[in-house]
Amino acid sequence: MDEKKLKLYGTNWCTKSANLRNYLQSIWVEFEDYNVETQPEADEIVRALYNGQLKFPTVTYGEDFLKNPTTKEMDVFLKKHGIEG
Repeated sequence: MDEKKLKLYGTNWCTKSANLRNYLQSIWVEFEDYNVETQPEADEIVRALYNGQLKFPTVTYGEDFLKNPTTKEMDVFLKKHGIEG
């Protein structure tokens, strides 16, 4: 797994996850999409970030992460890491 790739951890039923997924796709940003309900490894990764709690959507890039970002927060995060669509 490439650690320096944008990753989205969410679910299929979560509106916030879907909105974030759609936003990233709309600005042509490549990302890996993980479902915390169907992929146990994804569940473990997210819980490790939040002291055992499952919080989503969570976006990671390397060691940096955001919980449930707004589009404005997402844009700042992308710019910080030099990620462009």
